Amino acid sequence: MIIAIDGPAASGKGTLGHKLSDYFDYAYLDTGALYRIVGVATSSMPLEEISEDFAVKKAKELTFKEILTLSKDSKIRTEDAGKRASFVSKIPEVRQALFDLQRNFAIRPVFEDGTLAKGAVLDGRDIGTVICPDAEIKLFLVASPETRATRRFKELQEKGLSVKYNDILSDIKARDERDSSRITAPLKPAQDALILDTSELNPEDVFATALRFINGKKTIGTNR
Repeated sequence: MIIAIDGPAASGKGTLGHKLSDYFDYAYLDTGALYRIVGVATSSMPLEEISEDFAVKKAKELTFKEILTLSKDSKIRTEDAGKRASFVSKIPEVRQALFDLQRNFAIRPVFEDGTLAKGAVLDGRDIGTVICPDAEIKLFLVASPETRATRRFKELQEKGLSVKYNDILSDIKARDERDSSRITAPLKPAQDALILDTSELNPEDVFATALRFINGKKTIGTNR
């Protein structure tokens, strides 16, 4: 089974993805990390002068082993990495280069040690609409920009980083606009996705709601 989790930045996709993968013992892939890894590779370039050719080359060279290593690196979790990820994700050739990698993981999910998993959980911006349109389970998480900015602000503060709430809020709104206005794969829920507003919910409530939806889908599938 494939569980696809979509939604904007800081809506709770990663937290839910980890909880579901642990619960079902499925392999997990944060697809946003792929774009962040490519974005961080452009760190020596001003944001407005990112070389598309360089970003495409990096995306094509990315290996699964490299992904597993770099996805744990704190460098890809910074606000700058997020901005760069949003920029490079608009490059059609970058998206195409990473498409097959994500699809292969969904079809043949593996854990970090290389063993096969019985299912996959993928989270990102377009998993249910582009990467895995045939996924059995599709979830789309949303939350107000203010709620998401508060979450990101607290997260970065806990990491000891000096940040300003208003800067984070402005960045989230800008990223929402870029993600929603992309010509290729704009951010939007799949028609058959459960849209879950996490603004007033804690992680446990989000998990419980998602689990009820998933179990309901599995029951329907069994009855058929």
